[in-house]
Amino acid sequence: MNMNLFTNRRGANAALLAFLGAAAIGAPAMAQQARDPGAEAFVQSKAQRVISVLANKGMSDAQKKQVFHQAVDELADVPRITNFVLGKYARTITPDQRARFTPAFRTYAENVYQDRIDDYKGEVLKVTGSVVRKPGDVIVNTTISGGQISQPLPVAWRVLGGGQTWKVVDVQFKGVWLAITQQQDFVSTIDNAGGNIDVLINQLQKGQAAKGR
Repeated sequence: MNMNLFTNRRGANAALLAFLGAAAIGAPAMAQQARDPGAEAFVQSKAQRVISVLANKGMSDAQKKQVFHQAVDELADVPRITNFVLGKYARTITPDQRARFTPAFRTYAENVYQDRIDDYKGEVLKVTGSVVRKPGDVIVNTTISGGQISQPLPVAWRVLGGGQTWKVVDVQFKGVWLAITQQQDFVSTIDNAGGNIDVLINQLQKGQAAKGR
């Protein structure tokens, strides 16, 4: 497995944002249509909450982890993410492997967030607009500013749903839909192991064990 998956900053940022969502059909084409205030309000509220949890210095690490876990569930379609990052291997993974991969991937992704806590010191997210690709499928454009960010950073969020059922399914950061990067890393790891999904699962588990020592 490419160990840069655990140490390279690009890979960590990809994992961080991949955990916020992964589209089932890849990067969307941008069609110029009407804005969706409901999707914009969802991203403004839920994504800002995730950032605020990471930046909250008044909470213990244990409290922060618990609240963060809940905030991610409210923001992202976690089952979709877990399936997406497996790419073509989502069709061949066994029930036993999926039962081991699901918690291993979630813990890995949450650990990436925890490792990045010090990178978040009071940033504020602001929605700047949205594009409706089709009803229930919206790209919400935002900027993140403040804290340690010298200039506003554009981040786009793809959300699916409507009403009270919106969920983030992908995030574009610095022009790249980062969930796809995470999928490529995982699929490459499995390909290099001759299609053995257990190699990826074992590497995720070993990374967690090493972190816990």
